[in-house]
This record gives sequence, C-alpha cells and structure tokens, in this order.
Amino acid sequence: MNFIASVLIIIGFLFIGIVLIGLIVSILLLFMFDRNQKMHSILRNYPFLGRVRYFFEKIGPEFRQYWFNSDTEGRPFSRDDYEHIVKSAKYKRDVVGFGSKRDFEEEGYYVRNDMFPKLNEEMKMDENTFALTKRYLLIKDPLFSQREEKWEEDESSSYLLHDDDAVVIGHSTKHPFVLKGLIGMSAMSYGALGKNAITALSKGLAIAKGTWMNTGEGGISPYHLEGGVDIIMQIGPALFGIRDENGDVDWDELKKVSEIPQLKAFEIKLAQGAKTRGGHIDAEKVNPEIAEIRKVVPYKSIDSPNRFHQFSDVPAMCDFIEKIRTHTGKPVGIKIVVGSNDSVEELAKYMKETGKGPDFITVDGGEGGTGASYQELIDSVGLPLKSALSILVCTLIKYGVRDRVKIIASGKLFTPDRIAVALAMGADLINIARGFMISVGCIQTLKCQSNTCPVGVATTDPDLQKALVIDEKKYRVANYLITLRKGLFRISAAAGLDSPVHFSPRNIMYKDDKGVVYSLESILKDIQKQIEVN
Repeated sequence: MNFIASVLIIIGFLFIGIVLIGLIVSILLLFMFDRNQKMHSILRNYPFLGRVRYFFEKIGPEFRQYWFNSDTEGRPFSRDDYEHIVKSAKYKRDVVGFGSKRDFEEEGYYVRNDMFPKLNEEMKMDENTFALTKRYLLIKDPLFSQREEKWEEDESSSYLLHDDDAVVIGHSTKHPFVLKGLIGMSAMSYGALGKNAITALSKGLAIAKGTWMNTGEGGISPYHLEGGVDIIMQIGPALFGIRDENGDVDWDELKKVSEIPQLKAFEIKLAQGAKTRGGHIDAEKVNPEIAEIRKVVPYKSIDSPNRFHQFSDVPAMCDFIEKIRTHTGKPVGIKIVVGSNDSVEELAKYMKETGKGPDFITVDGGEGGTGASYQELIDSVGLPLKSALSILVCTLIKYGVRDRVKIIASGKLFTPDRIAVALAMGADLINIARGFMISVGCIQTLKCQSNTCPVGVATTDPDLQKALVIDEKKYRVANYLITLRKGLFRISAAAGLDSPVHFSPRNIMYKDDKGVVYSLESILKDIQKQIEVN
C-alpha cells in the first residue's frame, strides 16, 4: 500500500514538473517571438505582459457593459433600456419600483399630464381582439443558482385601435393598407438577420395582430411570410428580389410578388439613418438561399448603389412611384433621411403642383441602427429623428400636402413615452428594429456585421442560429409589442386622451437645462418660421 502511494506521489511530482517545464518553455518561446516580431510595439518592449494588456483590451466591452457602466450610461442602449425591453418581452410586465433614474436636471421632452385623466372605461379601443401568448412568471431569483421561473399561457387584449381610428395608407389605391396598430417592425432583411430570427419575428408579430413587418431591402423571404403577418416590401437601389439579370426592374416579377396576399405596400429606400447609402452584406452571409431570394451570386459581398439608377430627381422618382403603384395596385412610400431644413422642400412643392407623390414617408433618424455601416455615416450624416420629423411635418404643412401622406417615424422609439413624443410631433405610425431584435435574444455584442452573433440573431451561420428557439422567442416578440401598446394607451389616458392617435403638439412640453419650459407647439412654430424663410 505504501509502495503504491509512493509511486503515485512520484508520478504526481513528475507530472507537475513536466507541466512547469512546459509552461516555462512556452513562456520563453513566447517571449522570444514577441521580442522579435515587428507588428506590435508594446510586445517588442514588454513581451508576455503586453499579451495581458491585449487580453484585457479584448474583454473590455463586456467588462464595461456588465461591471463598469452605470445603468444609464451604455450605448447604443443602456442597461436600463435593454432590461426594459427584455422584461416586457419575457414577463409581459413593465413596472418598476422606488423611482425614476432619469436625470431631471437635463433637458428633454415630457408628456403634459391632464388634471382629469381618462378612466379605463373611457378609452376608445378595440375591445374584442385578444392575443394568446406565453410568458415567464418569476418565482425565485437566487444569487448563486439559476432563477426559478414558470412558463404559463397568458391571454390579454391586443390593445388595438378602435375601427374609427384605424390608420389607412393609400386611400386612393386599389388596395389600401388598413392598420389598427401604430407600431410595426422596421426594415430587417433575411441575410442581415438569420432565418430563425426572422421567423420568430414574423410569428410573434402575427400573434399580437394589427401590425406589419418591413422586409428590408433584401427581398421577401419565406421566413418573413411564415407567421402570416402583413408585409411592407422594401425596394432598395439594388432592387433585390425584383431584379433581372442586368440589375434592372423585372416588372413581371414585381407583379408576381405584389400578388402575395400578405404584401400590403412597397417602400422605396432612398436612405437609412445609420447609413445614407445603400446596404452592405458580407460574402460569408450570402449563402445560396439568400442569393436566390436576392437574385445575386452566392458568397460574394453585396453593396447596394448609393441611389437608384432609375431616377436622380424628384419628378423622375415620383414617376417611378406612380409606375409601381399602377402596376401593383398597392400603396408605395419612400424611406428618407433628413439632412437640413430644405431637405424635403422640393418633394413637397412637387406634390402640391402635380398631385403626384408617395402614399407614405418613412423618416429615419440618425440614431437608428444597422447591420453594417461606417463610423462616419453612423455618427455624423443625417439629422436625429426629432429634428428630422419636425422638419418633414412642417414642410408638408407649408405646401398643404400633409394630409395626403402618412408618416412613419423610426429611430430608438422603443418605449411608450418616446413613441408618444413622436406621435405628437406628427408621426402617424412607428417603426422599431433593435427593440424587436432584443426581444428575440440580442445581447448587444455589436457583431452584427461579422456573421458571428453568439445568440443566433444577426447571423446566417447554422450552428449559431441553433441558439434561437423560435417557439419560445415568438412569444417574447408578441409580449413586447402588446406591452408597448398597453403603455401607449396608459400614457394617452394620463394626457387626457382616449386614444394615442390624438397626440398633438399641445400634449408635449420641453424643459431646457435651466428649468425653463416650452410647449412643443411653440418649438414647431419656430421651426415652421425657419422653413417659411427658405
């Protein structure tokens, strides 16, 4: 027995010795390699320790996100922003305790509450449409083990608009698009997102009812259609999905696509807030299926042109819109980024003079997101949403054409209060993209452009997509949207309104950093005066 123990001890010491020798040799080799390599200055002067520096640099984003940033500091979405979306989607609850974390010394917009708010029974909404979803019920949340949750069915109102308040896009078209929900999914292509993410979004939005999803410029995929939700097909400068071999419009294909019952409207993408240029998708994302949908070559990087070859001015663009509308019978809109006070002057003037123009205008703020763009475009090109929306609305009013088009606003409008401000500024409808991405599992690793999304959202990698379980995430999508609508009706009641469609400039106040308060009405009048001068 003692002999066996002695042998084991000797073997143990030998093993430890071999490991230590191996470790020392590895460090020496690494030391010599770092000292002689010519790419990294810090490694030449500080071999090995320099690698420790690179290691901490590599994990820095995760450390900041979870340990060092405060709850309100993170970008693009703070921890509070992110958790608000996740909890709404997962638990179908959006209550918080103790008090607000907002810095009330900073300037910002506030909803003007009414002294006599509306009672629940006074709210004007669809009382007959319900949605059956599933949600988690948190039972225990211990520190050192996984939280205990119960997965349960939940039926609630869909919180849709009353029939009288339904928003109609394209009144004069053969097939107008009627909507009873003010919030839909902004443009997200299959390719930018994986098939599991698109399918979960499609099914979840369909569960919530009364909404839409925008295909993005990558064309209609089977996964967009999976849930049966209404579709707005986006057409970008590359004409993905409706292009012929020469890259021009295949009008027969457009007609065929327009006959899909779920397809309710077309959106011509002139620009996007995070990239005032055409879209981009890396080669590794362009698998054969995506190539077939987009009608391009597989495994070859795709860059859309900066603008359409089919038109280069407002009259030609309106003729293009008219041709698509006539050919399909469906409403046609445009997606724009506003850059200055006179950005939409020519369009509004032409609409007044000719009677032509889009059925809706999607205005995307510079704070909007993207799967892939360039730093200088994301940070500095195009105005933020509130400025852009105000300019668009005031310009259309100036030329007397505001009532002819519906306005869809997008750009970090992921909570009911943000949506209320946008509606008061003149938006008719709201687009959300990243809020829905978070609802299907996005954790903000900021790797959308790399095809290495670890949670299977912004990737086409089959192995990574397995992380996203459609039959669980679809309910989170529905819960998030329903909770948003519920909150929008709640904030409407506080403002003395029986429906969110009645938000107007008089319902919003602006406080500057000195505590001086202005009405949104007065701010818009100042903007209107500036535009009148142009």
